[in-house]
Amino acid sequence: MKKSSLLLGLLLFLAADVHAGKGVDELIVYSGEGRTGPWGKNLAIFEDTSGTMALEQVVALGAFVPSHDPVPNLGVSRSAFWVKASLVNTAVDNPPVLLLDYPEIDEIDLFVVANGKVVYERHAGNLRSLDKALQNSPAFSYPLDIPYAGMVDIYARFQSNKQLQVPLFIQNARLSVTQMLHRNLFMGGYIAIMLVMVLYNLFISISTRERQYFLYSFYLIAVCLAQVSFNGYGAYYLWPGLPEVNAHASLILTVAAMFMAYEFMQRFISLYRFKPGLRWVKRVVYGTSIVAVGMSFLGLAVEAYSVIQAISTSLAAFILYVSISITRKGYRPARYFLAAWSVFVSGVIVFVAKDWGLLPYNELTKYMMTIGSSIEVVLLSFGLADRINVLRKEKDRSQAEALRAAQEKEQLISSQNAELERKVAERTYALQASNDHLKQTQSQLVTAEKMASLGQLTAGIAHEINNPINFISSSIPPLRRDLTELQEVLQAYRQAAEGASAPVDVRALEKQIDVDGTVEEVKDLLVALENGATRTSEIVRGLRTFSRLDEDELKAADINECLRSTLVMLGPQFRDMVEVEYDLADMPMVECLPGKLNQLFLNLLNNAVHAVRKRHGDSGGVVRIGTRLHDGMVEITIADNGIGMDEKVRSRLFEPFFTTKDVGEGTGLGLSIAQGIIDKHQGRIAVNSTPGIGTEFKITFPALIAKQWAKSA
Repeated sequence: MKKSSLLLGLLLFLAADVHAGKGVDELIVYSGEGRTGPWGKNLAIFEDTSGTMALEQVVALGAFVPSHDPVPNLGVSRSAFWVKASLVNTAVDNPPVLLLDYPEIDEIDLFVVANGKVVYERHAGNLRSLDKALQNSPAFSYPLDIPYAGMVDIYARFQSNKQLQVPLFIQNARLSVTQMLHRNLFMGGYIAIMLVMVLYNLFISISTRERQYFLYSFYLIAVCLAQVSFNGYGAYYLWPGLPEVNAHASLILTVAAMFMAYEFMQRFISLYRFKPGLRWVKRVVYGTSIVAVGMSFLGLAVEAYSVIQAISTSLAAFILYVSISITRKGYRPARYFLAAWSVFVSGVIVFVAKDWGLLPYNELTKYMMTIGSSIEVVLLSFGLADRINVLRKEKDRSQAEALRAAQEKEQLISSQNAELERKVAERTYALQASNDHLKQTQSQLVTAEKMASLGQLTAGIAHEINNPINFISSSIPPLRRDLTELQEVLQAYRQAAEGASAPVDVRALEKQIDVDGTVEEVKDLLVALENGATRTSEIVRGLRTFSRLDEDELKAADINECLRSTLVMLGPQFRDMVEVEYDLADMPMVECLPGKLNQLFLNLLNNAVHAVRKRHGDSGGVVRIGTRLHDGMVEITIADNGIGMDEKVRSRLFEPFFTTKDVGEGTGLGLSIAQGIIDKHQGRIAVNSTPGIGTEFKITFPALIAKQWAKSA
């Protein structure tokens, strides 16, 4: 024992003598005990502003400056920092383990130098691929193979785009394993708490359909992932081997947690209800954060980290301010939120104070932000549970108010209904009277249209019948005269046959009368009378065919005959003025309303004659009439070369009372009635017209009408 003590004393003396120019404080002595440190005051630091110097250059330069902090805080910088320490191993069988207990370092280069040579070298960091064979935990922990009584110089290069600290510890291997186990248990417990709260709030969100619980669940996920990333578990377990993800993970997860915290906060404490003028804060926070994330991806990671630090600090202060302000107004949910947020902010303050050296670096201060986050989650869950009661009370109150309002509205509606029923009754009576008057007027107009058609027929028939009757009347006097003369000749023959005393010279009388000529004249007069009677009979038959305007029963009819009879009736109006061209196919007898079709044809032909005479006068007008049977449908075409119609007139063609004729020439009901007749036959009418060229009407309806239609008709 005495020999070992003497040997140890000699070793320390020699080490002190070797490092006499550097100061004994730089020497770290490891004697096999548990965790020792932090050894920040035993370190010397050199700042490489270029970030490119190699170990040989740094050693040759020898510009290290002693550190005065247990945990050196190197800030946020683009520089690379080198630290140097000398380690003496006085443990016989328990080699030392170097622990750099700060997982948020982008690049770590560790060199162990003995007798001027590098005997141990490791390269790690968040921006480098993870080799789990060399790093068995999220912490940067490295076993050092230093023999008993051996002394080495340790050089380490650190570079990071985020806050850089150097909490350096020396511990034995057993404590290293135990500490790793405790760390994993702590983080596992934290993740379990967060996961349980996420599932619980998702269940509440689905049950109550409250969006706040849904947002809170995502807030918990964002906070949990951010804490996992800060403690190195993200890079080690979630995305190992993806340094490009790890380079931006902490920044992005911090921004996501900020966004979710703001969204949840503004709804939970009804921010805009109490502070409507603060809506601009959200736009500023979100916009600046998104810009910072973009800066990180553009290679400005240091600047982006500084911006996010400023935003997160400002947002935390802002949320604390509005929570206090709304709590003072007596809003109950704000009290829970203020308590929870105060705990979280307190944890952040302790964590930052540890980074700035205001508080000692230990297990409590290192995990204070994570602990504060856990307590915040629990307190907010209590607040959300209490909010269910608040919502229930508000719902009961709103239901009572709604019931009272509904009762008041019911009374008002009852009185309004009574007044409305009275007005409806008055209006109904007035509408009924107006409807009766309208029906009467409509009936009178339809009757007037029928009478106008009958007036046209009467004029035409009178003219048509007058000609044969005049001819018959003018033939009767000469026929009577001829018969008288023939009677005189016959009487003369009788007297001669009876031997009259003074007989008449029959031959002379025959010669005087010209019996042969008189007989021929009588024959001609009889033929003329027969022709006149035949013509009169045809007119009467055509009139009988046409004059069924009021029949409403289906009958078998010849469509061609209906058209011909209509032309007979209209003949006097355009005979020798308008040329009629026929294209009538052989048609079977079809079931229809013949009288209605005659009225339809009369209106269309009358319009066609009017159009061609308006354009051509008394000569040059042509009306073409065609019929055919196609696919079980009767097709009737009536075309003319009249004045035609433009689109404006064609769009209003079947409107009641619309007419282009001069006043007194038409009522405007003809085509409206024609449309009704076609609808009654389950048909359709198409119009094709060009101004200055002419118009064509095409009527189509079924050749055979079903019995069920006949019954409904």
